[in-house]
Amino acid sequence: MKNSITDVPGIEVGHAQNRDSATGCTVIICREGAVTGVDVRGGGPGTRELESLDPVNLVTKAHGVYLGGGSAYGLDGAAGVMQFLEEEGIGFDVGVGIVPIVPGAVLFDFFVGDPKIRPDKAMGYLACQNAGKENTDQGNIGAGTGASVGKIKGPEYFMKGGIGTASRQVGELIVGAIVAVNAFGDVIDPFTGRIIAGTLDDEKKDLADTMSILSSSEVSESNAFSGNTTIGCIAVNADFTKSETRKIAMMAHDGFARAINPIHTMYDGDTIFCMATGGVKSDPTIAGAIAAEVMAEAIVNAAKNAESAYGVPGYREIRKKGGKN
Repeated sequence: MKNSITDVPGIEVGHAQNRDSATGCTVIICREGAVTGVDVRGGGPGTRELESLDPVNLVTKAHGVYLGGGSAYGLDGAAGVMQFLEEEGIGFDVGVGIVPIVPGAVLFDFFVGDPKIRPDKAMGYLACQNAGKENTDQGNIGAGTGASVGKIKGPEYFMKGGIGTASRQVGELIVGAIVAVNAFGDVIDPFTGRIIAGTLDDEKKDLADTMSILSSSEVSESNAFSGNTTIGCIAVNADFTKSETRKIAMMAHDGFARAINPIHTMYDGDTIFCMATGGVKSDPTIAGAIAAEVMAEAIVNAAKNAESAYGVPGYREIRKKGGKN
Protein backbone atom coordinates (compact mmCIF):
# COMPACT_ATOMS: atom_id res chain seq x y z
CA MET A 1 0.00 0.00 0.00
CA LYS A 2 1.34 3.40 -1.09
CA ASN A 3 -1.42 5.47 0.54
CA SER A 4 -2.56 6.39 -2.95
CA ILE A 5 -5.61 5.84 -5.13
CA THR A 6 -3.32 3.73 -7.33
CA ASP A 7 -3.41 1.08 -4.60
CA VAL A 8 -6.78 0.11 -6.08
CA PRO A 9 -6.15 -2.60 -8.71
CA GLY A 10 -6.74 -1.39 -12.26
CA ILE A 11 -6.36 2.30 -11.47
CA GLU A 12 -3.72 4.46 -13.14
CA VAL A 13 -3.10 8.16 -12.50
CA GLY A 14 -1.37 10.69 -14.72
CA HIS A 15 -0.67 14.42 -14.48
CA ALA A 16 0.34 17.14 -16.91
CA GLN A 17 0.83 20.83 -16.25
CA ASN A 18 2.11 24.15 -17.51
CA ARG A 19 4.06 25.39 -14.52
CA ASP A 20 4.74 28.81 -16.03
CA SER A 21 1.02 29.45 -16.42
CA ALA A 22 -0.01 27.65 -13.21
CA THR A 23 -2.55 25.23 -14.59
CA GLY A 24 -2.79 21.52 -15.31
CA CYS A 25 -4.90 18.39 -15.41
CA THR A 26 -5.09 14.96 -13.80
CA VAL A 27 -6.52 11.74 -15.24
CA ILE A 28 -7.68 8.59 -13.47
CA ILE A 29 -7.75 5.71 -15.95
CA CYS A 30 -9.28 2.26 -15.68
CA ARG A 31 -8.44 0.35 -18.87
CA GLU A 32 -11.02 -2.36 -18.18
CA GLY A 33 -13.69 0.21 -17.40
CA ALA A 34 -15.18 0.95 -13.98
CA VAL A 35 -18.79 1.30 -12.88
CA THR A 36 -18.88 5.00 -12.09
CA GLY A 37 -21.14 7.38 -10.21
CA VAL A 38 -20.93 11.07 -9.37
CA ASP A 39 -22.30 13.56 -6.89
CA VAL A 40 -22.16 17.35 -7.27
CA ARG A 41 -22.63 19.52 -4.18
CA GLY A 42 -21.13 22.89 -5.12
CA GLY A 43 -23.22 25.72 -6.53
CA GLY A 44 -20.94 26.51 -9.50
CA PRO A 45 -19.80 23.25 -11.16
CA GLY A 46 -18.03 22.85 -14.48
CA THR A 47 -18.52 19.28 -15.70
CA ARG A 48 -18.91 16.93 -18.68
CA GLU A 49 -20.52 13.53 -19.37
CA LEU A 50 -22.38 13.43 -16.06
CA GLU A 51 -25.65 12.32 -17.66
CA SER A 52 -23.98 9.12 -18.86
CA LEU A 53 -23.44 8.20 -15.21
CA ASP A 54 -27.14 8.42 -14.34
CA PRO A 55 -28.26 4.91 -13.28
CA VAL A 56 -31.20 5.00 -15.72
CA ASN A 57 -28.96 5.55 -18.75
CA LEU A 58 -27.32 2.99 -21.04
CA VAL A 59 -23.59 3.27 -20.34
CA THR A 60 -22.48 1.10 -17.44
CA LYS A 61 -18.79 1.96 -17.18
CA ALA A 62 -16.42 4.90 -17.53
CA HIS A 63 -12.86 4.42 -18.77
CA GLY A 64 -11.35 7.52 -17.26
CA VAL A 65 -12.12 10.52 -15.07
CA TYR A 66 -10.70 13.92 -15.97
CA LEU A 67 -9.90 16.62 -13.40
CA GLY A 68 -8.63 19.94 -14.73
CA GLY A 69 -7.89 23.57 -14.09
CA GLY A 70 -8.88 26.32 -16.49
CA SER A 71 -12.53 26.65 -15.48
CA ALA A 72 -14.96 25.65 -18.26
CA TYR A 73 -12.22 26.13 -20.88
CA GLY A 74 -10.22 23.37 -19.21
CA LEU A 75 -12.83 20.77 -20.16
CA ASP A 76 -11.06 20.69 -23.55
CA GLY A 77 -8.40 18.50 -21.94
CA ALA A 78 -10.82 15.58 -21.78
CA ALA A 79 -10.72 15.35 -25.59
CA GLY A 80 -7.07 14.36 -25.30
CA VAL A 81 -8.01 11.63 -22.85
CA MET A 82 -10.58 10.31 -25.32
CA GLN A 83 -8.03 10.32 -28.14
CA PHE A 84 -5.50 8.41 -26.03
CA LEU A 85 -8.02 5.79 -24.93
CA GLU A 86 -9.36 5.33 -28.46
CA GLU A 87 -5.83 4.74 -29.72
CA GLU A 88 -5.41 2.14 -26.97
CA GLY A 89 -8.61 0.39 -28.02
CA ILE A 90 -10.40 1.33 -24.81
CA GLY A 91 -14.02 2.44 -24.91
CA PHE A 92 -17.72 1.68 -25.25
CA ASP A 93 -18.43 -0.49 -28.29
CA VAL A 94 -20.93 1.29 -30.57
CA GLY A 95 -20.74 -1.25 -33.37
CA VAL A 96 -18.78 0.86 -35.84
CA GLY A 97 -16.03 1.72 -33.37
CA ILE A 98 -15.48 2.55 -29.74
CA VAL A 99 -16.28 5.65 -27.73
CA PRO A 100 -14.30 6.15 -24.49
CA ILE A 101 -16.48 7.41 -21.65
CA VAL A 102 -14.62 10.18 -19.84
CA PRO A 103 -16.63 12.23 -17.35
CA GLY A 104 -14.83 15.17 -15.83
CA ALA A 105 -14.87 18.31 -13.73
CA VAL A 106 -12.82 21.50 -13.61
CA LEU A 107 -11.74 24.08 -11.05
CA PHE A 108 -11.05 27.81 -11.34
CA ASP A 109 -7.32 28.61 -11.10
CA PHE A 110 -7.17 31.92 -13.01
CA PHE A 111 -6.33 34.03 -9.93
CA VAL A 112 -2.99 32.27 -9.58
CA GLY A 113 -2.02 31.60 -13.19
CA ASP A 114 -2.40 33.04 -16.66
CA PRO A 115 -6.14 33.03 -17.45
CA LYS A 116 -5.42 32.88 -21.18
CA ILE A 117 -3.64 29.51 -20.94
CA ARG A 118 -5.71 26.50 -19.91
CA PRO A 119 -5.54 22.72 -20.15
CA ASP A 120 -6.22 21.63 -23.73
CA LYS A 121 -6.41 18.43 -25.76
CA ALA A 122 -2.62 18.10 -25.94
CA MET A 123 -2.28 18.43 -22.17
CA GLY A 124 -4.98 15.84 -21.54
CA TYR A 125 -3.22 13.44 -23.91
CA LEU A 126 0.11 14.03 -22.17
CA ALA A 127 -1.45 13.31 -18.77
CA CYS A 128 -2.52 9.92 -20.12
CA GLN A 129 0.97 9.25 -21.45
CA ASN A 130 2.26 10.02 -17.95
CA ALA A 131 -0.25 7.72 -16.27
CA GLY A 132 0.88 4.71 -14.30
CA LYS A 133 0.00 2.36 -11.47
CA GLU A 134 2.80 3.66 -9.25
CA ASN A 135 1.96 7.37 -9.44
CA THR A 136 1.75 8.83 -5.93
CA ASP A 137 2.65 12.47 -6.67
CA GLN A 138 1.05 15.17 -4.53
CA GLY A 139 1.10 18.94 -4.19
CA ASN A 140 1.72 21.35 -7.07
CA ILE A 141 1.01 18.99 -9.93
CA GLY A 142 -1.74 18.22 -12.43
CA ALA A 143 -5.08 19.83 -11.64
CA GLY A 144 -3.57 21.15 -8.41
CA THR A 145 -0.81 23.19 -10.08
CA GLY A 146 -2.61 26.52 -9.74
CA ALA A 147 -4.93 25.55 -6.89
CA SER A 148 -5.29 27.78 -3.84
CA VAL A 149 -7.41 27.91 -0.70
CA GLY A 150 -8.84 30.55 1.63
CA LYS A 151 -10.38 33.07 -0.76
CA ILE A 152 -12.49 35.33 1.41
CA LYS A 153 -9.96 38.21 1.73
CA GLY A 154 -8.77 38.09 -1.87
CA PRO A 155 -5.66 36.80 -3.68
CA GLU A 156 -3.20 38.59 -1.40
CA TYR A 157 -4.25 36.31 1.47
CA PHE A 158 -4.55 32.95 -0.34
CA MET A 159 -2.57 29.86 0.58
CA LYS A 160 -1.49 27.20 -1.87
CA GLY A 161 -3.69 24.18 -2.54
CA GLY A 162 -2.88 21.16 -4.65
CA ILE A 163 -3.35 17.46 -5.36
CA GLY A 164 -3.67 14.96 -2.53
CA THR A 165 -4.23 11.21 -2.42
CA ALA A 166 -4.77 8.51 0.21
CA SER A 167 -6.02 4.93 0.54
CA ARG A 168 -7.11 2.36 3.08
CA GLN A 169 -7.48 -1.40 3.04
CA VAL A 170 -10.06 -3.22 5.18
CA GLY A 171 -9.89 -6.94 4.59
CA GLU A 172 -9.98 -7.40 0.83
CA LEU A 173 -11.64 -4.02 0.23
CA ILE A 174 -9.36 -1.17 -0.92
CA VAL A 175 -10.66 2.39 -1.06
CA GLY A 176 -8.57 5.17 -2.59
CA ALA A 177 -9.10 8.89 -3.10
CA ILE A 178 -7.51 11.65 -5.14
CA VAL A 179 -8.50 15.30 -4.89
CA ALA A 180 -7.58 18.70 -6.28
CA VAL A 181 -8.09 21.18 -3.43
CA ASN A 182 -8.98 24.69 -4.58
CA ALA A 183 -11.48 25.62 -1.89
CA PHE A 184 -13.12 28.89 -0.94
CA GLY A 185 -12.84 27.81 2.69
CA ASP A 186 -10.08 26.68 5.04
CA VAL A 187 -8.53 23.22 5.19
CA ILE A 188 -8.92 21.58 8.60
CA ASP A 189 -7.12 18.52 9.89
CA PRO A 190 -10.08 16.46 11.21
CA PHE A 191 -7.76 14.54 13.53
CA THR A 192 -6.76 17.70 15.43
CA GLY A 193 -9.51 20.15 14.54
CA ARG A 194 -6.90 22.76 13.60
CA ILE A 195 -6.88 24.87 10.45
CA ILE A 196 -3.78 23.97 8.45
CA ALA A 197 -4.30 26.08 5.30
CA GLY A 198 -6.64 28.87 4.30
CA THR A 199 -7.01 32.61 4.56
CA LEU A 200 -3.94 34.36 5.96
CA ASP A 201 -4.14 36.92 8.74
CA ASP A 202 -3.27 40.58 8.16
CA GLU A 203 0.45 39.98 8.85
CA LYS A 204 0.49 36.93 6.54
CA LYS A 205 2.37 34.95 9.15
CA ASP A 206 -0.50 32.83 10.42
CA LEU A 207 -4.02 31.82 9.54
CA ALA A 208 -7.23 33.73 9.95
CA ASP A 209 -10.52 31.84 10.26
CA THR A 210 -12.87 32.09 7.29
CA MET A 211 -15.93 31.25 9.35
CA SER A 212 -15.08 33.97 11.87
CA ILE A 213 -14.76 36.45 9.01
CA LEU A 214 -18.04 35.29 7.48
CA SER A 215 -19.72 35.78 10.84
CA SER A 216 -18.41 39.32 11.26
CA SER A 217 -18.88 42.71 9.67
CA GLU A 218 -15.61 42.27 7.72
CA VAL A 219 -17.40 40.70 4.77
CA SER A 220 -18.05 43.20 1.98
CA GLU A 221 -18.89 43.25 -1.70
CA SER A 222 -15.17 43.55 -2.52
CA ASN A 223 -14.28 40.24 -0.93
CA ALA A 224 -13.21 37.55 -3.42
CA PHE A 225 -15.90 34.88 -3.17
CA SER A 226 -15.42 33.43 -6.65
CA GLY A 227 -12.69 31.29 -8.16
CA ASN A 228 -12.85 28.02 -6.28
CA THR A 229 -13.91 24.35 -6.46
CA THR A 230 -12.61 21.09 -4.99
CA ILE A 231 -12.88 18.06 -7.29
CA GLY A 232 -11.94 14.47 -6.66
CA CYS A 233 -12.43 10.79 -7.28
CA ILE A 234 -12.91 7.69 -5.12
CA ALA A 235 -11.88 4.27 -6.43
CA VAL A 236 -12.88 0.93 -4.89
CA ASN A 237 -12.03 -2.65 -5.90
CA ALA A 238 -15.58 -3.87 -5.30
CA ASP A 239 -18.62 -4.91 -7.31
CA PHE A 240 -21.09 -2.05 -7.18
CA THR A 241 -23.93 -0.79 -9.36
CA LYS A 242 -24.09 2.74 -10.75
CA SER A 243 -26.61 3.64 -8.02
CA GLU A 244 -24.28 2.31 -5.35
CA THR A 245 -21.25 4.18 -6.71
CA ARG A 246 -23.30 7.37 -6.70
CA LYS A 247 -24.18 6.75 -3.06
CA ILE A 248 -20.52 6.22 -2.21
CA ALA A 249 -19.67 9.51 -3.96
CA MET A 250 -22.38 11.21 -1.88
CA MET A 251 -20.94 9.79 1.33
CA ALA A 252 -17.42 10.82 0.29
CA HIS A 253 -18.59 14.44 0.34
CA ASP A 254 -18.67 14.03 4.13
CA GLY A 255 -14.88 13.91 3.81
CA PHE A 256 -15.00 17.30 2.10
CA ALA A 257 -17.11 18.62 4.97
CA ARG A 258 -14.76 17.26 7.63
CA ALA A 259 -11.64 18.76 6.06
CA ILE A 260 -12.88 22.02 4.46
CA ASN A 261 -14.94 24.78 6.07
CA PRO A 262 -17.08 26.26 4.63
CA ILE A 263 -17.72 23.81 1.81
CA HIS A 264 -20.34 23.37 -0.95
CA THR A 265 -20.88 27.11 -1.29
CA MET A 266 -22.50 28.87 -4.25
CA TYR A 267 -18.95 29.77 -5.31
CA ASP A 268 -17.57 26.20 -5.32
CA GLY A 269 -18.26 23.50 -7.91
CA ASP A 270 -17.48 20.62 -5.55
CA THR A 271 -17.75 17.29 -7.38
CA ILE A 272 -16.77 13.71 -6.48
CA PHE A 273 -16.70 10.70 -8.80
CA CYS A 274 -16.61 7.08 -7.64
CA MET A 275 -15.11 4.32 -9.79
CA ALA A 276 -15.75 0.67 -8.85
CA THR A 277 -13.26 -1.63 -10.57
CA GLY A 278 -14.84 -4.83 -9.21
CA GLY A 279 -13.48 -8.07 -7.82
CA VAL A 280 -14.53 -7.90 -4.16
CA LYS A 281 -17.94 -8.21 -2.52
CA SER A 282 -18.73 -5.37 -0.14
CA ASP A 283 -21.52 -3.17 1.14
CA PRO A 284 -21.80 0.41 -0.18
CA THR A 285 -22.33 1.68 3.38
CA ILE A 286 -18.96 0.29 4.43
CA ALA A 287 -17.22 1.57 1.31
CA GLY A 288 -18.87 4.99 1.61
CA ALA A 289 -17.96 5.43 5.26
CA ILE A 290 -14.34 4.55 4.52
CA ALA A 291 -14.39 6.78 1.43
CA ALA A 292 -15.31 9.80 3.56
CA GLU A 293 -12.34 9.24 5.85
CA VAL A 294 -9.92 8.56 3.00
CA MET A 295 -11.09 11.67 1.15
CA ALA A 296 -10.56 13.82 4.24
CA GLU A 297 -7.04 12.44 4.57
CA ALA A 298 -6.34 13.15 0.90
CA ILE A 299 -7.41 16.78 1.38
CA VAL A 300 -5.04 17.17 4.33
CA ASN A 301 -2.26 15.58 2.27
CA ALA A 302 -2.94 18.05 -0.55
CA ALA A 303 -2.54 21.02 1.79
CA LYS A 304 0.56 19.68 3.51
CA ASN A 305 2.31 18.82 0.23
CA ALA A 306 1.47 22.09 -1.52
CA GLU A 307 4.63 24.16 -1.90
CA SER A 308 4.88 27.93 -2.08
CA ALA A 309 4.54 29.10 -5.69
CA TYR A 310 3.37 32.07 -7.76
CA GLY A 311 3.66 34.32 -4.72
CA VAL A 312 1.24 32.11 -2.77
CA PRO A 313 2.67 30.56 0.43
CA GLY A 314 2.38 26.87 1.14
CA TYR A 315 1.91 24.97 4.38
CA ARG A 316 5.61 24.61 5.20
CA GLU A 317 6.35 28.31 4.67
CA ILE A 318 3.64 29.42 7.09
CA ARG A 319 4.84 26.90 9.66
CA LYS A 320 8.37 28.31 9.38
CA LYS A 321 7.04 31.80 10.02
CA GLY A 322 5.71 30.60 13.34
CA GLY A 323 2.15 29.91 12.37
CA LYS A 324 0.16 27.77 14.77
CA ASN A 325 -1.07 25.40 12.07
